[in-house]
Amino acid sequence: MSQPVPPPGNPFAQDAAAQQPAGQNPYAQNPAGQAPAGQNPYGQAPDGQNPFGAYPPAPEPRRANVGLGIVAAVVAALVTAGIYGAVMGGIEREIGWAAIGVGFVIGLAAGKVGGSNPVLPVVSAVLSLGAVYVGQLVGIAIVVAKELNVSATDIVFQEFGLLTQAWSEGKDAMTFLFLAIAAFAAFSGAKKAAA
Repeated sequence: MSQPVPPPGNPFAQDAAAQQPAGQNPYAQNPAGQAPAGQNPYGQAPDGQNPFGAYPPAPEPRRANVGLGIVAAVVAALVTAGIYGAVMGGIEREIGWAAIGVGFVIGLAAGKVGGSNPVLPVVSAVLSLGAVYVGQLVGIAIVVAKELNVSATDIVFQEFGLLTQAWSEGKDAMTFLFLAIAAFAAFSGAKKAAA
């Protein structure tokens, strides 16, 4: 059995009369198929800019501002110390992940605001030690205030010596571990935030 032979030529081609006249490019914008004088035929503007929209400008390098970084770290230390103390006093125990959060927030604030100055991670670590210590004192004050039915601020401001004595008597290896974890988190947080 024989198969029919297709007719010569391209069956998908349009009629020759419907095609573009000879010498014209159907994709060109002008009949001559050439770019007008002074224009680049490849679609780029003559001044070298991208005709499809500009790329966003490159971010300017962040300047290290040690003073602002330290101020941000101090504010973060005060806020996180209060939060850490409130959480610790509310549940009446120390929490390791909260100490990590205290340190990381302090380091993050210092690094984001202050830049990559090598002083900021060290300052952040020291401030995180103070913040965790103050937070532990606030936590103890809240626990004692619940038992004595007085205000925690009265205990902090009027009985601060007894409060620090209670901290000294209650400290253990975990207390120092939480301090070390907070300092490490602050140091690494400041380094990462400044990168």
